[in-house]
Amino acid sequence: MNLQSTDFELFGLPARFAQDRAAVDARWKELQRQAHPDKFVAQGAAAQRLAMQWSVRINEAYQRLKDPLARASYLCELHQAPIQAHSNTAMASGFLMQQMQWREALEEADKPEQLEALAGDTAQARQQLLAAIEVSLDQDRNFAQAAQQVRSLMFVERFAQEIEARLDRMCA
Repeated sequence: MNLQSTDFELFGLPARFAQDRAAVDARWKELQRQAHPDKFVAQGAAAQRLAMQWSVRINEAYQRLKDPLARASYLCELHQAPIQAHSNTAMASGFLMQQMQWREALEEADKPEQLEALAGDTAQARQQLLAAIEVSLDQDRNFAQAAQQVRSLMFVERFAQEIEARLDRMCA
């Protein structure tokens, strides 16, 4: 194993967005078994430290590979299309209009059913964005477009969390 390998190389997976979660999970368990520091007790402290480094590296890669948003961001970064979520806030006008409508609906919601409907809308938008990201990354290989879609998905996921928090407060 090479500490400089990409997450995909480390896990022996193709560098693409579409991944089988069960295969990612199985490979993580296998790699963790191979690199577990306890297996290197007889080889001394240096070998255990190296095994610990590997274990940390494997866990970091797993966190990125198992999460679609993190995986998409990582693929964009690997192909010189950084997400730059804090400095690049450009969004398509249609998406900006949708954001404003959602924000207004969230402010006006005073019943759990309204929040649940809004949560359903954002879940649907999330699925559509994930599908679009898969096409941009795996088929079109348009990493700049995917980076823009990832920024949109980041908004949708944060907004979904706001809805969930508001629903929790309302139902408490």
